[in-house]
Amino acid sequence: MHHNEIVPETDTHPLPDPAREGSTPADAPTPSPDEADALAGLLGVLDLSAEPGDPDTFVGQSQPQPWGRVFGGQVLAQSLIAAQRTVDTSELGARPVHSMHAYFLRAGDSNEPITFAVERLRDGRSFSARRTHALQFGRPILSMIASFQAPAHGLDHQVGMPQVPAPETLPSIAEQYAGVDTDAARYWTRQRPMDLRHVDEPIYLTGSAERSTQQAVWIRSVAALPDDPALHAAVIAYASDYSLLEPVLRAHGLGWSDPGLKAASLDHAMWWHRPARADEWLLYVQESPSAQGARGLGLGRIYTRDGVLAATVAQEGMLRVPSPPSSR
Repeated sequence: MHHNEIVPETDTHPLPDPAREGSTPADAPTPSPDEADALAGLLGVLDLSAEPGDPDTFVGQSQPQPWGRVFGGQVLAQSLIAAQRTVDTSELGARPVHSMHAYFLRAGDSNEPITFAVERLRDGRSFSARRTHALQFGRPILSMIASFQAPAHGLDHQVGMPQVPAPETLPSIAEQYAGVDTDAARYWTRQRPMDLRHVDEPIYLTGSAERSTQQAVWIRSVAALPDDPALHAAVIAYASDYSLLEPVLRAHGLGWSDPGLKAASLDHAMWWHRPARADEWLLYVQESPSAQGARGLGLGRIYTRDGVLAATVAQEGMLRVPSPPSSR
């Protein structure tokens, strides 16, 4: 099967083994010093500080960014962490997140702290709802509503995972561009806390010769994470923002480094279906059903390596390209 043909293998798949939840993966990678620093940086920004005397307000820092703008996946994950802090209580019992809907309202400044103000919208017998506003300079840069549910039994089915090459057979970003010494290559190969392995040729430096509205990417953290399901959900949300707009670009033969390309996430929705660890390989199957009006839509399904559908993601982004020269 050609790699671009993202076709489900089956209609159903066994559920995850509950005994594995919370256990450190046996194949956890051994990180290099740079990788360890990158992951420690991510865990540091996700470790929000509580505001004294206010149980619903938290403060976080940002990962350094080349152009000083906050990475959208980071503020998504932090907003989720803040909401989770107000739900994971002894009175309510365990209520994992099951959905999140967020709007990116302004570009964030990565040099300034971010305040996360949580509003407790509802605590019912089975569901809890929270609104989080991420604030800088007194203005929201992101507004999110998340819903949490106590474990329950019910109907169960899923779309199967497509067959793709194993992540070990695919190069990392650094390996893909080894020997390429340009500003763009240095930017895209900088050390990140997540290991991304594209099934198809990445489009960081140039567009794809074969145009397609689909792609698949293996992702996992560069080292083992603490055994905290809430943290794993937040890290998966963080990583879900890395590449979801790439099928839009791939469909038009564009790459991230094309001169004049301007891109920004507008909104992000995510549904968690089943438990998954962010430090084990996850297959992120992505497609773009539409692009129009300087906006493009990306849809994604996140599977565990053994084929369990863990999450579904949707994101619309602004994508502006230079206008072609007018003909005379």
